[in-house]
Amino acid sequence: MKTLLEKEEFERLLAESVKTHGHLCPGQVLGVRLAMLGLKLIGIQDPKGADRKKFLVYVEIDRCATDAIQSVTGCTLGKRSLKFVDYGIMAATFVNLETNRAFRIVAREEARKLADGLFPEIDDRYRRQLEAYKALSDDDLFQVEEVKVDINDFDLPGRPRRRVRCQVCGNWVQDGRDIQQAGQILCRACAFGGYFRRLNS
Repeated sequence: MKTLLEKEEFERLLAESVKTHGHLCPGQVLGVRLAMLGLKLIGIQDPKGADRKKFLVYVEIDRCATDAIQSVTGCTLGKRSLKFVDYGIMAATFVNLETNRAFRIVAREEARKLADGLFPEIDDRYRRQLEAYKALSDDDLFQVEEVKVDINDFDLPGRPRRRVRCQVCGNWVQDGRDIQQAGQILCRACAFGGYFRRLNS
């Protein structure tokens, strides 16, 4: 963040994000910074207004920074503009649907060590990280690479493109998430086993 205007915008977005997330933490600072950079890279200026249907964001971790990314971008799972890919990596990819340009931004692990050196007078490690993540440059905080994301039509926002019924459990499956197996249409839980077990079956 170089200009006073960028700093003011960061503070405003951070305050909104903290309200949504419930507390201020280093992950909130990191997520707000990451989202601001991602939107800038793909040329989105009004993410919650005129540009809201022009981009998608893929997040790779279910941690604090993801709440911040959602808060800043306005992207949500329900709007189908936020995609969760569970890699366990503090990273997000921003995709402009009009230009097809995409950038993957990964938080640098080295930033934690830089925080120790930048604010050695702060005893609390989390507060040290919080202040450092506000002060460090984007280059110190993030690794950025331009990438190509092949987006399936079933993953785009909008109405479901297909709805079919699982021939085992009877649940309706949307957006091409069904599995064709042994001549049957199945939901993924019936095809592969689910994260849950039915107690009365």
